[in-house]
Amino acid sequence: MSRSGVITFKGNPLTLAGEELQVGQAAPDFTLHYYDDGLKTITPADLKGKPTILNVVPSLDTPVCATQTKKFNEELGTLGEQVNAVTVSLDLPFAQGRFCGAEGITNLRWGSAYQNRTFGQNYGVLIEELKLLTRAVVVLDADGKVTYAEIVPEVTAEPNYGAALAALKRQL
Repeated sequence: MSRSGVITFKGNPLTLAGEELQVGQAAPDFTLHYYDDGLKTITPADLKGKPTILNVVPSLDTPVCATQTKKFNEELGTLGEQVNAVTVSLDLPFAQGRFCGAEGITNLRWGSAYQNRTFGQNYGVLIEELKLLTRAVVVLDADGKVTYAEIVPEVTAEPNYGAALAALKRQL
């Protein structure tokens, strides 16, 4: 399934692959990869038991994505171990690790959807024309149900941090 007209990139309309997430649905399946003394994985099962925020960005190697990740990192510092927080992109796990280390990102884990792009398909955030993830934020409750989902209409704009963080805090 494809959805046209949901997002733009610098004003140009693009197409998203997959269905739109619905509040109340179970978190779709995924396997993300990260590097920590070897390649390791993150799945929805790993996130159950705590509210989770998924900070989805096209690439950490761009200014808006870097800003978004740094802002969430700063805001999530007060919540500590009460929540799971993961930045998701198609950047390779090694590049994600370098970025997060260089920028002092300690309140978010990172996960790469590079291997098969099923995260993008399953969460309805894969830009067909660019083969990148669009900018989005998803909040899951402790049982893995979607409680908030924002797809930012213009890929170069930032998400609604306040609404996403409020949705996460309501789960505490």
